[in-house]
Amino acid sequence: MFSTHLVFSSDGVRPLSSLARGEGGTVVDTARSDPHRRDRLLALGVTPGARVTMLQTFPGVVFLCDQTELAIERAVADAILVRPGEGHR
Repeated sequence: MFSTHLVFSSDGVRPLSSLARGEGGTVVDTARSDPHRRDRLLALGVTPGARVTMLQTFPGVVFLCDQTELAIERAVADAILVRPGEGHR
């Protein structure tokens, strides 16, 4: 069993996992609470300012980050904060 904890801020920043299929945005921050996870995400190009577009939300999270398609666990997607807006087209 698992639980989902989504946090929405007043400036519109929210977890990547909350984006719907086809929705896009800009990465604001990544995994502050886990330096190892943060380093791996940064190495994959998931950096502040990167443009993302959600491709799939179930069973796993698949998204486009700049020109790279990435598949990650939902917990990792919860740790990536984005500001929704236009994604890739």
